[in-house]
Amino acid sequence: MIEDQIIKRGIQDQRVLDIMGSIDRQKFVSKEYTQSANNDGPLPIGHGQTISQPFIVAFMSENLKIDASHKVLEIGTGSGYQSAVLSNLSNHVHTIEIIDELAKEASSRLNELGYNNITVHCGDGYKGLPEEAPFDRIMVTAAPQEIPEILVEQLSEGGMMILPMGEEFDIQHLWVVTKEGDGSIKKEKVLPVRFVPMVKK
Repeated sequence: MIEDQIIKRGIQDQRVLDIMGSIDRQKFVSKEYTQSANNDGPLPIGHGQTISQPFIVAFMSENLKIDASHKVLEIGTGSGYQSAVLSNLSNHVHTIEIIDELAKEASSRLNELGYNNITVHCGDGYKGLPEEAPFDRIMVTAAPQEIPEILVEQLSEGGMMILPMGEEFDIQHLWVVTKEGDGSIKKEKVLPVRFVPMVKK
């Protein structure tokens, strides 16, 4: 998976490659999909949600330029796979899942696998987590139609956010948003993608 689906498509960050090589994606999908777990494609995880394809997980992780001191906010926990990758790159991950059953399943799974620097919250990702802000990095794994301003506000100075944006059945793109030291915002469109829509409570 790492060689064929990730390295050959341009991912170069050795930390990301090593971490993804060390995590068994089969542990984050249901038994009926374990044989497909290492294919480069999204898979259903129930409740109309999916686990992202490995290349997208690697691409988003690499483009956030996370270091071991960073506090990270993830919007859209899903099965917890991306959370696990982020936890190995950063100091602590706060992850929000709007679907209660998925949040409970991911929390239990991550605890069983020994991830002790991930806090799973059930709630509305559009609101972020103001009580824990600011965050050095924010990753959004579902697509809003526009960049949520409240999440930009929760970025630290010099902080970065990566998110897909666009209509569900239209062309979506990943965007990297950077909050400069003077508070100005830089936005860069980096990759066409397809994600499930970001929903509000």
